[in-house]
Amino acid sequence: MSMILDIAKKAKEASCKIAGISTAVKNDALRMMAEALEQMKDEIIEANERDVAKAREIGLKEALIERLMLNSTRIDGMIKELLALVDLPDPVGNGTAIKRPNGLTLLKQKVPLGVVGIIYESRPNVTSDAAGLCIKAGNSVILRGGSEAINSNKAIVKALCQGLEKANLPTYCIQLIEDTNRERIQELFQMRDYVDVLIPRGGSALIKNVVENSRIPVIETGEGNCHIYVDEFADLSMAKSILINAKTSRPSVCNAAEKLLVHEKIAHAFLPEALQELQNFGVEIRGCERTRKIYPNVVPIKADDWSIEYLDMVIGVKVVDSIDEAVEHINRFGTGHSEAIVTKDYERANLFLSGVDAACVYVNASTRFTDGGEFGMGAEIGISTQKLHARGPMGLDELTTTKYLILGNGQVRN
Repeated sequence: MSMILDIAKKAKEASCKIAGISTAVKNDALRMMAEALEQMKDEIIEANERDVAKAREIGLKEALIERLMLNSTRIDGMIKELLALVDLPDPVGNGTAIKRPNGLTLLKQKVPLGVVGIIYESRPNVTSDAAGLCIKAGNSVILRGGSEAINSNKAIVKALCQGLEKANLPTYCIQLIEDTNRERIQELFQMRDYVDVLIPRGGSALIKNVVENSRIPVIETGEGNCHIYVDEFADLSMAKSILINAKTSRPSVCNAAEKLLVHEKIAHAFLPEALQELQNFGVEIRGCERTRKIYPNVVPIKADDWSIEYLDMVIGVKVVDSIDEAVEHINRFGTGHSEAIVTKDYERANLFLSGVDAACVYVNASTRFTDGGEFGMGAEIGISTQKLHARGPMGLDELTTTKYLILGNGQVRN
């Protein structure tokens, strides 16, 4: 039996055991998992230091190394996310009842998805977040992180499984594919009989590979080519604050702003000061010709830049003639993730909200809020940019499906 088949079979067995356990037992498991992370903090940090050293040795970009890094504060954040799940309502078992004229009672009930496979890159905190969400929603989980974080992920999963064991749950509710060879992921794609859904988190190449090659249904999480549009009726001080936060607070994550669109009527008033401040933060600015006429100290932008998710201290800037042009540009080049308008005009805000095709559309706020924790969901398993079943930050509800329970007293169909 192959290693992947063995993992898949154990996950299927575990999913049957965890699906029916009580909320109290699941919450106890989350507490024990959080406690184990705290107890193993030094071991996890030591493992992460080995990953970071290897990443630097092979020349990984600093922005990607930043995503990879763990420290005491970030592990505390992972612990906090697990404990936050304890306080969230359990979706499993919730539902609605319908009484039919023939006396049948239909109960539409939420149930776990079953076995969830998560394929992701770089960020080892995803290991803990994804596992915690799956446990609370009654699913087993197969984790396949990137090779750059393998030591960190192994240490984190070791801690989480210790927590499961203390809670008297099967440790194979959470399994990590430790072999990061690409052949293993291709094997996982074939496990349709055992794995109910795959969720890829990472760059466009990873997501494309999963979508095009998996025999298992996929919930697609997209890259974040996110835009800030500064309207002609914007509060320019507010716009600058939102822009700086969205671009510089954590440029390596998918909800960071990658493009800035500015209405031509306020471009001369807004761009010089805003772009200078971005450069003060170390941001490389790539601008269109109109941007460069207003603020010459920028790099000419190339045509293919408009569709790139930089995940770095880089931003593309375009001056537009109208809100309609801004919306059209976003819908053409955006990835359906998070888009924002800064404006004081109510009608133009509504036009943007209705016209932009994205999972999250903001008025007068930073795109950095697209996050399960910020949305009150606890951690999230990913930001879905598709339109089936789940869209936007995916929390506990999105890790369930529905089941109809039909109660009768002898009815037969005519």
